[in-house]
Order: sequence, then C-alpha cells, then structure tokens
Amino acid sequence: MSIELNTNDGHVTITNEVIATIAGGAAVECYGIVGMASKNQIRDGIAEILRKENYSRGVIVRQEENHLHIDMYIIVSYGTKISEVAHNVQSQVKYTLSQSLGLSIDSVNIYIQGVRVAKD
Repeated sequence: MSIELNTNDGHVTITNEVIATIAGGAAVECYGIVGMASKNQIRDGIAEILRKENYSRGVIVRQEENHLHIDMYIIVSYGTKISEVAHNVQSQVKYTLSQSLGLSIDSVNIYIQGVRVAKD
C-alpha cells in the first residue's frame, strides 16, 4: 500500500517502506533508544538490533480508511524511564513525518522488545 498525494505540480506516491524508514531513523535519534528490533525476531528472549538499512523491518505502517497508524518495535537503554522514552519516540516520529512528508499520523504504538546496556 502507499499514500497518494495530488499537488499543484503533479502526483506523488509515498510507499509504506519510505514512511517506515523515516520513522525508524527518527526513533533511533531519541535519547534512551539502543536500536530498532524486528517484530518477528525474538529468539531465546533476545531481540536483534537492526542496522540503518533495515529500520523498516522494525516498523509497521497501517492504513485504515483515511487514518495512518505506525507500530514500532524498539530496544531501550537500561536505566532509562521506559514510559518517557516511548513518549519521546512517539512525539519525534509524529513531528518528523509531519515535517518531512506532510503526513498526519493518528497513532504511534511502541512495543519494547528488549532492554540493553547502551555502549557509548
């Protein structure tokens, strides 16, 4: 699926993978995030951290009628307040997608896949 935009200059199509990549990039820049995790890759209680080119595997973009919902699977840093980190990610992702693509996001759902000690 994709989002179709009609502008004065022409027709624009934005795929869900582009939205997911931008959302993942915005999320990992937030304080307290170790990285993105794939939603399907929990083995032995350990989630693998995704590299930059695979952020879209840790983000699901759902479209229901005219509403856009994003599910994000993240790994947080040990010692951070998880609720604050999740709120910051939600705010940052909504802001970034609004500014870069002009999209209005109805919900950003955060799923914590693990807690790790961040290596600085």
